[in-house]
Amino acid sequence: MTALHSIAPAGAAPTKGPYSPAIRAGNLLFVSGQIALAPDADLATQTRQCLANLRAVLEAGGATLQQVAKVTVYLADPDGWPVVNPIYAEFFGAHKPARAIVPVAAFPGGFKVEIDAVAVLAG
Repeated sequence: MTALHSIAPAGAAPTKGPYSPAIRAGNLLFVSGQIALAPDADLATQTRQCLANLRAVLEAGGATLQQVAKVTVYLADPDGWPVVNPIYAEFFGAHKPARAIVPVAAFPGGFKVEIDAVAVLAG
């Protein structure tokens, strides 16, 4: 059986629920959904913060955005995709992981976007 290791960025606030920011299982890193900590911010600001948080968790687990194999983007308003997509492209550059966009009815606290990922670690 593969050992599971919880991953969290140094200095990050503790999670507010019974979950880990990421779990390493073998050479896979499963990153929990990342939200912005500013629910009143606009969609662009929240998207940038989600992706910056995602990058921080990946780095804590020994990965980069370039090692991400799969991303799921959850949007409270699917019409916001034209705002999210160019910011997403800015963070990932030429790397194009598999991706799903999932509309959600609403997030607690007024959040507009949440992003999770799976990365493949070297060796």
